[in-house]
Amino acid sequence: MSTFTMDPDWLPFHPAPSKPVYIPPPGAVDAHCHVFGPGDRFPFAPERKYTPCDAPKKKLWELRDHLGFSRNVIVQATCHGADNRALVDALHSSNDLARGVATIKSDITDDRLAELHAAGVRAVRFNFVKRLVDALPFDSLRQITERIKELDWHIVIYFEAHELPELYDFFTSLPTVVVVDHMGVPDVSKPVDGPEFELFIKMMREHPNFWSKVSCPERLSREGPPDYSDVRPFARRVVETFPDRVLWGTDWPHPNMKVHMPDDGKLVDVIPHIAPTEELQHKLLIDNPMRLYWHE
Repeated sequence: MSTFTMDPDWLPFHPAPSKPVYIPPPGAVDAHCHVFGPGDRFPFAPERKYTPCDAPKKKLWELRDHLGFSRNVIVQATCHGADNRALVDALHSSNDLARGVATIKSDITDDRLAELHAAGVRAVRFNFVKRLVDALPFDSLRQITERIKELDWHIVIYFEAHELPELYDFFTSLPTVVVVDHMGVPDVSKPVDGPEFELFIKMMREHPNFWSKVSCPERLSREGPPDYSDVRPFARRVVETFPDRVLWGTDWPHPNMKVHMPDDGKLVDVIPHIAPTEELQHKLLIDNPMRLYWHE
């Protein structure tokens, strides 16, 4: 049991998600998920902006199997800061069925980077969402970028659509593969062909090193469950326009949800609506994540 007290408004993950109607192809990858704690073994960071429930690796593996997936890409949770021990522990116990996205600081040692790589880390995450984390200055992020280039890692960026104009030049200057979390968090009440989302599409089109996760309909939707119909046109546009540069993930255990906690089975059932052919589904769930995370 965690020695930390969960925030009183925290919504724990769904205790009994449904079995999806959609059956993922064998070898499918959940390319965006997290582990939290357990807090008594892997303490949450003092600088965290939220205290979650425990969401340990065992629960993640159970969900993977229940949903019909084969592999995971685990993204370092902001509640753990740059202490990647919970992530590394999960990677070590995954039997090579998981890869990781770490949070690091510019003063990390070469030996520690090598340890993360050996564990299965293949990327770092730059988080610009101010309600979740205090972003590092661009100079520090550039220093980190230079360090990880030597390992052939890529960069995952998390921001919200209204922030893209001010961050656009920095993002497009990054020399590695860059993976955008959750399509840049568009406001789905606005048109799918409107200027806000069009700037994101422009970035993807003009910079072939950019990829996107078409994840988190539960986080983006105004209409809500179970169909998240207002998010589908955005995700489908990205999948059909950039079929070789898209990824999908559950975002389990769904941190900082304030209104509802999604049924992960229903999230899987959204996949054929945003990737309507078997070829697109195979690229989204297998070919693309395997090429990015298990290429060696």
